[in-house]
Amino acid sequence: MKKLFGIALLMAATTGAQAQHEQHQDQPAKKDTTVPHHQPAKKDTTVSGHDQHMHHVNPEMQEQQGHEGHNMQNMTSAYSLNLPMSRNGSGTSWLPDNSPMYMYMAQKGNTSFMFHGNVFLRYTSTDFTAKGSRGAAKLDAPNWFMGMMNTKVGKKGLFNTTLMLSFDRAVMGGAGYPLLFQSGETWQGKPLVDRQHPHDLFAALSVGYSYAINKDMDVYGYLGYPGEPAISAPAFMHRVSAMNNPDAPLGHHWQDATHITFGVGTLGFRYKQVKAEFSSFTGREPDEDRYNFDKPLFDSYSYRVSYNPSRQWALQFSQAFVHSPEALEPDVNVTRTTASAIHTAQFRQPGSFIASTAVWGLNDKGGNHKEHAFLLESNLQLQKNAVYGRYEFVEKSSHELNLEDQLGHGKFNVHAFTLGYARTLATIWKTNIAAGAQGTVNVQDRALYDIYGKNPLSAQVYLRISPALHRGM
Repeated sequence: MKKLFGIALLMAATTGAQAQHEQHQDQPAKKDTTVPHHQPAKKDTTVSGHDQHMHHVNPEMQEQQGHEGHNMQNMTSAYSLNLPMSRNGSGTSWLPDNSPMYMYMAQKGNTSFMFHGNVFLRYTSTDFTAKGSRGAAKLDAPNWFMGMMNTKVGKKGLFNTTLMLSFDRAVMGGAGYPLLFQSGETWQGKPLVDRQHPHDLFAALSVGYSYAINKDMDVYGYLGYPGEPAISAPAFMHRVSAMNNPDAPLGHHWQDATHITFGVGTLGFRYKQVKAEFSSFTGREPDEDRYNFDKPLFDSYSYRVSYNPSRQWALQFSQAFVHSPEALEPDVNVTRTTASAIHTAQFRQPGSFIASTAVWGLNDKGGNHKEHAFLLESNLQLQKNAVYGRYEFVEKSSHELNLEDQLGHGKFNVHAFTLGYARTLATIWKTNIAAGAQGTVNVQDRALYDIYGKNPLSAQVYLRISPALHRGM
């Protein structure tokens, strides 16, 4: 799996380099210094910094954009006037600048509006060969919807507000959906095991303000209730590499489970392509009532350093000191450490790219209670067709799998290999309708064979509804 992933990345990087070389050959030798009629004669340094990033778009694509492409140049990152909107991740995290944007957009004066989301109408079976006693099957619909507004304040200020909703609870019930070897959070006072919990109705409600000191430096503040603190890579729901996979990662609570936190405050500073952030937030994970607003405590904190060395890459290292995250273990605190690398390479055909993500996470509960999780996922999109995969390694304790009575105290290795295919069937009103299928091979320690069976197989088929690729890309 890792060799195939490396070959895919090498091919993508080679293709991207070739495209950039051809782009430079197509450019005229003499630079056109004419000031467009819609810009003032004197160049504003804040806007020019933004233009510098946005004008990396292929000239052939610019010719196709027309008025919509012009509006794209006025749409910036949510937390910087000098960065492209394609860098937006979840919360205040970064994606590569090359990231395609599947969303609806509109512009009115100094204000831009964006909306995106995902709905998977699917049938899943987590052990269709019936090898063990933990499998389940279900017809459900994981979903989320997100709206964002950016408003320019003066020449150097930017105000952002974000709302994200999920109707998971109404669609699939309080126990969420079946996902073999998954763990985290509770339902009816009992731990959820082999199931992914539903997300809260209000998955994000945040405001932010950034100020451009100059084109190379920004400072910003972010408040969320709920929101996402500065920890880990963008949440799986917002990664292009995971866009066709309906399932949450098995390492969700090792890596990005803090994407819904009731009470978050973040301060950040950017210098060129490096960003440092500090967050104070509520450590306790959301409770079983998915419709309410939990009490903000601000009893935990985190820091994150992000670096985008080129348009293709987004790197980060972060650490969080989480106070009492689990309701059933109120006296246990967790130190969570993560590192990630995201790579996106665009091909010459519009809507064709390869996006890949590697994430490592470590939960340290003190003493010998240290558990690692690693994820490697990739999505190869060739216009209407997509081939995607995910590999995960997670260390799960007998406590997390609710097996202490049978197996005592212990820690077990779990591997999961997923491969899927999706095809866009139609695009109606700038909305994609795609059909897909995926299968997962689970490989676990022998000690778990009696409960789960040997290497249980999971599979699902789905219909995905989501915004189409924005033509400005």
